[in-house]
Amino acid sequence: MSGFRPFNYFQFPPNRLSDPSFDRASHRRLDEAWLEVTLRSSDTRVVPVWRGRSLVDPNDPLKRGVTVPVDALDWKLVSDTVFLGFAGDQPHFAVDISSFEAATGHFEQHGAFEDMRMIGSLLRNEDAALLAYAKGMLWWHERHRFCGVCGSQTQSVDGGHRRLCTNEACKAEQFPRSDPAVIMLVEHDNKCLLARGARFPANFISVLAGFVEPGESLEDTVAREVFEECGVRVHDITYASSQPWPFPSSLMLGFRAKADDPTFNLDPLEILEAGWYTRDFVREIATDGPMSLEPNGPVRIPPKFSISRRLIDDWVAEGD
Repeated sequence: MSGFRPFNYFQFPPNRLSDPSFDRASHRRLDEAWLEVTLRSSDTRVVPVWRGRSLVDPNDPLKRGVTVPVDALDWKLVSDTVFLGFAGDQPHFAVDISSFEAATGHFEQHGAFEDMRMIGSLLRNEDAALLAYAKGMLWWHERHRFCGVCGSQTQSVDGGHRRLCTNEACKAEQFPRSDPAVIMLVEHDNKCLLARGARFPANFISVLAGFVEPGESLEDTVAREVFEECGVRVHDITYASSQPWPFPSSLMLGFRAKADDPTFNLDPLEILEAGWYTRDFVREIATDGPMSLEPNGPVRIPPKFSISRRLIDDWVAEGD
């Protein structure tokens, strides 16, 4: 038993992919003997990730996330292992099984591997948070196998939460990082700004977002991104909430802002179209199903498990 006790610091329900009740037990990461024994324990659960996809139960309407016992794996084919922490009294590890050529067949008795971005709205929050955590950590390992200082290979230490350069003359350390990005709902005259990004399907619109640059405050980034993408100046920038977004490695920081003027001057490399939408229109197009990338069909907004949808839904609710 880890001894961690969750607490509730949210006035409102947390955004999806965040689970404050999960105990990351960081003190256990330094205990190599404990990690070795625990990884062989029958009580331990494993969160497998195959080529960026997570294991879920396809027969469950809720698409519950699936963990497996340690003896379900061929460990010779596991490329990375990360100690995640405790769910209740059970220790959990993430494992990268991308080397499995036929993972679906190997795990068909447990579930099927699916893209979380497509089914995130159907998952229980606890499952979504755990699968996202595992996916994000393993993505980081995959892209940090070599030292950025001297080019030597790195090795995983501290239960997978640090990579260390193997060059004795270097020994540079790398730690998992989340890239801060702002995401903002801009409003003007009881309408909100929704836009279609250059990489979006033809019928998909959402709020604006962008990465924080060195030397910027979060509020600076909100103002800059809205102006760069849509030519709109904003004021009254206020923080709303945040959400981990490991697709692949972001922390989304949600904001609200008000436009000085509704006139657009779009950056065609970033935004293909934008508009000011009423609450009634947004209510009409809101759906709760799984995400789809089909290019044809009615106009859609982001799925329920995203902070972009949370910003939109909160704004719409203010008019009820």
